[in-house]
Amino acid sequence: MNRRTFLAASAAAAATGLFARRAKAQTPSPNAKLCHACIGVGGMGYGDLNSFKSHAGLQIVAICDVDKGTLDKAAAVLPGVRTYTDWRELLAKEGDKIDAVNVATPDHMHASVTLSALRAHKHVYCQKPLCRDIAEIRAVMQAAQSSGQVTQLGTQYASMVGDRMAVKYLQDGVLGEISRIVLFMTVKAHSSIPGPRPEKGSPPPTNLNWDLWLGTAPVREYAPQLYHPFFWRAWQDFGTGVMSDNQSHLFDSSWKGLELTAPLSVKAEVQESWKNTPARRADNWPQSRHVVWTFPGTERSGGKPITVEWFDGRETMPQEYQRYAQDCGLQELPKIGSLVIGSEGAMLMEHGTAPRLVSDGRLKKHPKPALPAHPSHYHHFVDACLGKAKTESDFMRTGPMTEAIMLGNIAVRIPDTELRWDAAAMKVTNVEEANKLMGRTYRAGWSIPGLG
Repeated sequence: MNRRTFLAASAAAAATGLFARRAKAQTPSPNAKLCHACIGVGGMGYGDLNSFKSHAGLQIVAICDVDKGTLDKAAAVLPGVRTYTDWRELLAKEGDKIDAVNVATPDHMHASVTLSALRAHKHVYCQKPLCRDIAEIRAVMQAAQSSGQVTQLGTQYASMVGDRMAVKYLQDGVLGEISRIVLFMTVKAHSSIPGPRPEKGSPPPTNLNWDLWLGTAPVREYAPQLYHPFFWRAWQDFGTGVMSDNQSHLFDSSWKGLELTAPLSVKAEVQESWKNTPARRADNWPQSRHVVWTFPGTERSGGKPITVEWFDGRETMPQEYQRYAQDCGLQELPKIGSLVIGSEGAMLMEHGTAPRLVSDGRLKKHPKPALPAHPSHYHHFVDACLGKAKTESDFMRTGPMTEAIMLGNIAVRIPDTELRWDAAAMKVTNVEEANKLMGRTYRAGWSIPGLG
């Protein structure tokens, strides 16, 4: 059996559960160290590694990255760690030696790695967004539920005081009946590029295994600084765009606080130059968009539908929303943040900070909620794996939020058209073209069991 065949067979075995019995027996007691593997250790992955490394109850025993330079940098801070360039080989060889993994690859590889790890009965922390496609999200949620493993989406702000305050305000009904949520990012995104791709590529650097980096995506030539290590998010084959990257953070507190469920419909307006350029529209994401979802009512909206808006790529927000900033002493809305509007007032939150309550005076002296002590998002995951806690951003809770965001991405690709959503059937009921974008075809040798 050659190496390629071995890796393919090992990945399939892990995905179908042949490692499950042995691996499941290795689940540690609350007093044991968690043996952990990091898959993707560059950029955000390097930060993730150091955050996990700081937990006294965890030991990183293996790491993986397709870029040898990145791999060597990470290995330098982990003496004795075992290193891999292919995550499939890591899962095959470390199957009975690890209890948990974190996934910090480009978006297009999240589902492959996460599904394989869950099906091998490993706890999984996956960076946001959870997956690239709605079909992948459904498969990951099913695997998480079937395996019973601890999961956590990498929305690290969800464990910080500001976001937890916002959730508590909403749960307590401080704003009255909620009617609208506005999420916005007016600063130019550093991961957004105009495209299209260059006509001719170039050889990849010797430290980068370009075929492994492409993974499930269609083959294309390497181009310096255009995909790896950073700008991949702007390309549809690899990333999910600025909106899904940031909305995963900005939407989280409202999603949890209001107990939202699947949207009823979504419609997008996008950058004209992108919309009118077929090569760009087929290959990368626009640099600005306005997306509007309609969600079914909840107890905290008085049963009335809730409107959720996303804005990005514009210099300023509409004046109807700017007044909320002025009402709480700001000249204008922050560059990145959220606004929740209710019948008794509003809540404005700059990304990463505590929420501000805005009203005609009724909420001016409303007491701040008393919150229990809470570890970092990473330590919370480790504590849960060790049986000492329960994660708040598990895949079953945050997967549906990611699905709603990805439905917005489908609307972006079919702009100016309302898409009516049947979540139970995983189907857009009025635009057949949209249903072709629920999943994708993986290139030969990279299929995902149960997905194609």
